[in-house]
Amino acid sequence: MGPMRAVFRDHRRLFAYLIAANFLLMFGHRIWQAVFNNFAVERIGVGPEAIGWIQSAREVPGLLAILLAFLALVLSELRIMALSLVLLGAGIILTGVAGGVPMLIAATLIMSFGFHFFGPSSNSVILMTVKEREAPRVLGVLQSFGAGAALLATIVVYFFAARVGYSSLFFLVGGFVLVGGLILLPLGRGEGGLPPRRRVKLRRRYWVFYSLAFLMGSRRHIFTTFAPFLLVKAHGVSVETMAILFFVNALINTYAYQFAGRVVARFGERIVLSTVFIFLIPVFLGYAYIGYLPALFALFVFDNVLFGFNLGLTTYLQKIAVSPEELTGNLSAQTTINHISAVVVPVLGGTIWVLFGAKAPFLAGVGIAAVSLALSQFVRTERRRVPA
Repeated sequence: MGPMRAVFRDHRRLFAYLIAANFLLMFGHRIWQAVFNNFAVERIGVGPEAIGWIQSAREVPGLLAILLAFLALVLSELRIMALSLVLLGAGIILTGVAGGVPMLIAATLIMSFGFHFFGPSSNSVILMTVKEREAPRVLGVLQSFGAGAALLATIVVYFFAARVGYSSLFFLVGGFVLVGGLILLPLGRGEGGLPPRRRVKLRRRYWVFYSLAFLMGSRRHIFTTFAPFLLVKAHGVSVETMAILFFVNALINTYAYQFAGRVVARFGERIVLSTVFIFLIPVFLGYAYIGYLPALFALFVFDNVLFGFNLGLTTYLQKIAVSPEELTGNLSAQTTINHISAVVVPVLGGTIWVLFGAKAPFLAGVGIAAVSLALSQFVRTERRRVPA
């Protein structure tokens, strides 16, 4: 704990900014996430194919995240984070006034640009600021603060969604996030000791990193699109019950993310990522074949906890990167690669759901987890000198 306290003490202003920004991001996005499926199904009447198209639109900004690498050449990552919050808040507000699928897609796109441009910027600031041995722990602590924000968000959804209505909730929360981003914007002018230059350079030696980003994007979007939709559409789970599930997720993750950071720091990225992929195989099989709701709830929570260990892929890049100047560019590339499959997976998953039943998307997830497990055996963190 001593070294961690020293890290936060030495960068007090920077980490205060990061904590505030991540709080706003997770608070707003979790409310959107917890309410969106019920809003879309109950108020607009979307089905599995429409939800697939909406979720694919949501991932287009992630596909374009490589543009962030070039944006970072002219704006600091801190200011990009603030602007991302402004977009996120605006998108949440517009979701509440959507009356049909086209408007819902437009609002989702705006919200998603903010969400997807925020993550690489935040992670890059951390990796450029702290040493390798502390990076997993710092990422874990920061994600725990985000989980705390998500915890508060689920409480808000549970107690106020029915009282104020979905649209009003989107408007109030979106306004809060948007104003918060505007307040942070002028505070992000300083570089805070970050490297003065950025470089956009993709390297062949990062191929394992890029490949795992692709597969983990596929895995993520099978979960985020079809696990909640399975509960709502196939099992009739209410918005209050979904809020409880997200509450449990956030409550557990306030500790689990810190635990994930410590585990990655102790055992290394290869062992941790391999273990996660092993666990994912029975999780996806459970979604496909278990009809008992309490068991599905348990799988939903456990699946969400496993996402915390994905920080191992981020710290893997820090260890193999030729220069800190390349981190923002390659973290942006990670998001883009992550979403190449993610743009296709929701539409393809919705289609095979209709054609072959609800099991099909999750059986595809089993195959993705197995391939990821094999590929993770190539994760090595020894640096080799590479010409610039």
